[in-house]
Amino acid sequence: MHSVLFIDTVHPLIREGLTAMGFECDMRPEAGREELMPVADRYTGIIIRSRFRLDQAFLEKAGSLKFIARVGAGMENIDVDYAVRRGIRCLNSPEGNRDAVGEHALGMLLSLMDHIVVADRQVRYGHWLREANRGDEIKGKTVGIIGYGNMGSAFSQRLKGFEANVISYDKYKKDYSDGNTRETAMEELFEECDILSLHIPLTEETDGMVDDAFLKRFRKNIRLINTARGKIVRTGDLVKNMVSGKVIGAALDVLEYEDTSFEALAEDLPAELSYLTASDRVILTPHIAGWTHESNIKLATVLVEKIRTLVPSL
Repeated sequence: MHSVLFIDTVHPLIREGLTAMGFECDMRPEAGREELMPVADRYTGIIIRSRFRLDQAFLEKAGSLKFIARVGAGMENIDVDYAVRRGIRCLNSPEGNRDAVGEHALGMLLSLMDHIVVADRQVRYGHWLREANRGDEIKGKTVGIIGYGNMGSAFSQRLKGFEANVISYDKYKKDYSDGNTRETAMEELFEECDILSLHIPLTEETDGMVDDAFLKRFRKNIRLINTARGKIVRTGDLVKNMVSGKVIGAALDVLEYEDTSFEALAEDLPAELSYLTASDRVILTPHIAGWTHESNIKLATVLVEKIRTLVPSL
């Protein structure tokens, strides 16, 4: 019988599905990395969210490993290059939470442009300020999307009814223009964007990509949405460009200062975060864009089906 190690807490559907396929499921969501390394060679598969990194040192101990299944989209906590060289299949499930991310990004954008969060807080404290909270419409604005995979395309589809001009850039895709977006070069995003939304993974290439030089390349003053990964945006540079007016507002579901598991913020937070939390031009949520009741089920279902396709080869 093949054994699968569960490093994180996940929806019960994954365990049920794998058990039905004949896998023995070892639930170890509280065990630490050092505790698991000596027994890693027992397992055919590992189920993980993001509690700790499966690096080369850990994978070298997992001599029987055939697959790693990530409940979610991002793969930065897995040394995928080394795993692939070892013949280990690396699976993820972005199809499961793309709808949630698309809706959340749209909700954040609407909240930002129509001052919904600020106005709600003011009314609760007895302030009825109409002119101060006059908003802006999405219609007619140019929305630029970087990364046109599951998340970027889901956001684009939801913008269609707003009659925005949606353009997108994806370094690794070609000929994907559809009824929801027009594929273009990054230079056009710099020239035309009113709103920029990030839907790219965290890699060596994208770590710190949105810095001072990047933001200054936009011809217009922009609003920024980040539902991808916090470390893509250099917070100090974002604040600098908010102070100058280059960035009119920011909707951030992710922050540079999240810990590895995304469950909390790290200690010793810098002053730049205080600026964001105090600003009425910033919407913040705690990495929940893909975190719905429905996505919890869909992430599990997608992953079980992907593992099912591997069973004949194990």
